[in-house]
Amino acid sequence: MAGLAPTQSAPGLHISKPSPSEPATASAVCHCGATASAEGDAQVGALVAGWNANHGLAHGK
Repeated sequence: MAGLAPTQSAPGLHISKPSPSEPATASAVCHCGATASAEGDAQVGALVAGWNANHGLAHGK
């Protein structure tokens, strides 16, 4: 799965939850230089909300 992780040259958001009993993990890299990572379902949810509000497509607005 390491090949799916976002990088400065390929920014984005990657979320993984291998099974229902394991916590979700996420990593994000924005083209503006911001980076973030999270572990745990609630923390990943917060990372996604922040990404949607402040990075990714939000930069196009």
